[in-house]
Amino acid sequence: MNHLNRWVLSFVCLTSFALLVGCSSSSTTNEKGEGPISIVTTIAQIGEPLQRIGGDLVDVTSIMGPGVDPHTYVASQGDIGTLQQADLIFYNGLHLEGQMNEIFTKLGEEKPVLAVAEAIPEDQLLTDAASQGAPDPHVWFDISLWKIAISAAVEELKAYAPEHAETFDKNLKTYIEELDALQQEASSKLAKIPESKRLLVTAHDAFGYFGRAFDIEVVGLQGLSTEDEIGLSDIQKTVDTIVEAEVPAVFIETSINTSSIQAVIEGAEQAGAEITLGGELFSDAMGEAGTPEGTYLGMYTHNVDTIYTSLAGGE
Repeated sequence: MNHLNRWVLSFVCLTSFALLVGCSSSSTTNEKGEGPISIVTTIAQIGEPLQRIGGDLVDVTSIMGPGVDPHTYVASQGDIGTLQQADLIFYNGLHLEGQMNEIFTKLGEEKPVLAVAEAIPEDQLLTDAASQGAPDPHVWFDISLWKIAISAAVEELKAYAPEHAETFDKNLKTYIEELDALQQEASSKLAKIPESKRLLVTAHDAFGYFGRAFDIEVVGLQGLSTEDEIGLSDIQKTVDTIVEAEVPAVFIETSINTSSIQAVIEGAEQAGAEITLGGELFSDAMGEAGTPEGTYLGMYTHNVDTIYTSLAGGE
């Protein structure tokens, strides 16, 4: 979809949103004390942990499902209706959901709306010099940062329902303990990758925080956003890096078209490199609900195991 078509769709959605707001006499369906708290998130990386932490006290809907690219996502009229009926709304922010910023601003006039990643101190964020210092929004790949983001969401939830604050705090503590265990396990496993193989080549630059956390150099064929154009020079530059560093594998992503990475593999093979497709990583979207990869912990574990197996030859 080109930029003009996305603009037209965004305009239509915003117009529909304005009509919904104008016709609605109430911003929520839940009166306090009647049923679970209705939470709507953009990405499941936010939604699934909040469902774990909130339990039966919350009902969480994530509007961006498996395989969905949040960088280019345009809200449907149904999405806008879902957001309008929510009690609380959480999105990543840092321009990840760039097509929806105006919607969030408008909804924020009526109800709690929080960009969870923007709770992270600026000095802990990565930036992209090629995009005028724009912050890297993929903060969920650094568990230490994602704990800050999820904790900020829980604080907002506690402010909305202070009568349940003790339960939310208890469940958050348990969840953070699981995150800490995952981080320790991932660090131990990825540390075994030989120094000469510590180069992660992916479809777009979503793994910067992951690389910083585990001392792995990351090369993204595309920039921070999937809206960035890919040219022949980008492909050739990546091929040259692979050949020079003798990278054993490159990776595709579940929410990104595979054609660009396939072009890199073909170019590297033509240059005499022995390269394989290391597997599929979850970057901007998680897996199907009901699967291990449909949870934040399971998605992260899948990525760690896939990267380790391909770069270190682990099993």
